[in-house]
Amino acid sequence: MTLPPRLAELVEDFEAVGPKDKLQLLLELSQELPALPERYADAAGSMEQVHECQSPLFLAVEVAEDPEQHVHLFFSAPPEAPTTRGFASIMHTGLDGEPAVAVLGVPDDFYVALGLAKAVSPLRIRGMVAMLGRIKKQVREKSGLAGAANAQP
Repeated sequence: MTLPPRLAELVEDFEAVGPKDKLQLLLELSQELPALPERYADAAGSMEQVHECQSPLFLAVEVAEDPEQHVHLFFSAPPEAPTTRGFASIMHTGLDGEPAVAVLGVPDDFYVALGLAKAVSPLRIRGMVAMLGRIKKQVREKSGLAGAANAQP
């Protein structure tokens, strides 16, 4: 599986620990989710909600007008939803700043390599899958790479 370098590093971190430590790592990542810039202060009005997440999660994707169309991700999730925030942080850490084609090339089931299925419920995994799907949808729309659903970097 080819993943952007920072996402691959996160996958390696999760692969190296057991189920209980995976949850701890996810909780630590939840605390690293960056605050929203002022332009997204009204998350409900300016961002897309990911309804599949068990907690309210909103995301926005910006694609730079540079040759590689670098992607920038923004998430809003309440502090009392550490699992959801952890998933958002995985996406942010692993994909923010990557070229659009690299983001679109992330396999939809990359989460399997994280090994979280034994640590969190299937409903929570569904939220993470939906998050990646929404990110890819917005990247395709904003980059003009509509046919690049399974593009490889």
